[in-house]
Amino acid sequence: RARALLQQLPPQDCDERYCPDLAEEERRQLRVFSAQRRREALGQGLACPVPGPCHGCPCKKCGRRLNKGDPGISASRLGDQFWHPSCFSCHLCHQPLVDLIYFQQDGRIYCGRHHAELFRPRCASCDQLIFMEECIEAEGRRWHLEHFCCLECDVPLRGQRYVMRSGRPCCRGCFETLFAEPCQACGDPIGADSEEATHQGLHWHARAACFCCSLCRKPLRGQPLTSRRGRLFCSETCSLGRDASSTASDSSDSAFASAPSPDS
Repeated sequence: RARALLQQLPPQDCDERYCPDLAEEERRQLRVFSAQRRREALGQGLACPVPGPCHGCPCKKCGRRLNKGDPGISASRLGDQFWHPSCFSCHLCHQPLVDLIYFQQDGRIYCGRHHAELFRPRCASCDQLIFMEECIEAEGRRWHLEHFCCLECDVPLRGQRYVMRSGRPCCRGCFETLFAEPCQACGDPIGADSEEATHQGLHWHARAACFCCSLCRKPLRGQPLTSRRGRLFCSETCSLGRDASSTASDSSDSAFASAPSPDS
């Protein structure tokens, strides 16, 4: 429950003491932002029996009927509305907010995290709201300028090429040293700028010299193929060690060539 509360209402969204690295102007903006939210949007959902005057009224979320004496949730900032307890949840993450802090916006209920993100981007690295005029946007998320760095060596990546690894950016050097797959043909790592072909969990450079028939050396990119003991062949005939010059492949397997890197 404690973890759920920290997720729903991050303390760094409300209190500058949890953001020690903020500049003074950012601290000021956080104070103003937090005070405005408390004043205009914050409330607490209260559990109570549905009163007589609201007998038969629909639940604000699901529309099902609420009868007198049924357990219901009221939200003072949203008027004389009632919810089923299970329906009183964040509009975005659907986490229950019964007896917890909620924020309202345009008639909808949000947990603190997702209400804050309606107005400010959140850094994918430190999980704090971004109050700077500039930030990095990549892979559908945003970072403080100083936090967009390699997950392994912490080198800043602003303006640099990178590869995404487990949802975090990695510089090309670290990727090729630590994560690049070896080519089954030549043994060299398949770098971030190299096109890659995969088959049955194995990896090759997509170039003709590597991704080709093990017997006749016919390039296999985009062509039917068959495999035997981790080796690739253009036909069943080649896989048996015979000349395939006059025999077409009957394999339904086809080669798959990826973009420069599966995570880039």
